[in-house]
Amino acid sequence: MYQVIGRAQSRAFRVIWMLEELGLPYEHMPLEPHSQGVTSFNPAGKVPVLIADGTPITDSTAILTYLADRHGGLTHTPGTLDRARQDSLTQFILDEFDAALWLAARHSFVLPEEMRLSAIKNTLRWEFERSQRTLVHRMSDGHFLMGDQPTVPDLILAHCLTWALSARFPITEHRLTQFLDLMRARPAYLRAAAR
Repeated sequence: MYQVIGRAQSRAFRVIWMLEELGLPYEHMPLEPHSQGVTSFNPAGKVPVLIADGTPITDSTAILTYLADRHGGLTHTPGTLDRARQDSLTQFILDEFDAALWLAARHSFVLPEEMRLSAIKNTLRWEFERSQRTLVHRMSDGHFLMGDQPTVPDLILAHCLTWALSARFPITEHRLTQFLDLMRARPAYLRAAAR
């Protein structure tokens, strides 16, 4: 059985959701970042951490990719052009969505108050809106990023868009609002959110 370490109100949610999508058993340990239970597995103190066969795996995207590859779900086969496109979308979402939201969070409550630059959030919102327009042009004609089946980047994008709403980063593209509604209606999402 897998163990997921980290509060569900963090990127650990992505891992919990993925495990629910794959129908895999897991134990959830909702520990705070930098707590002793976290630093014993990840010296950086960051969550999530997945314990797989006694080995800790860090970074939510690495964990999602590992689970997808190991269990053959929500992914394309490594070495294929579809997988290259999937990985490209994943990187785009991390670079353009996740990074902007994390930088805004750091300048809102993570960094010491004297190190925060509140004005940076206006620039990040502007970049976030521009990135939405770019992503919509990269999406397939199907319901999900790459067609009719969700893949790893769909989970990351849905998590980022949910995060954006709570951070008051507007979702300006109607297609992304529809996508988020679809993703948040999935039974696995609802089970993960119930935690």
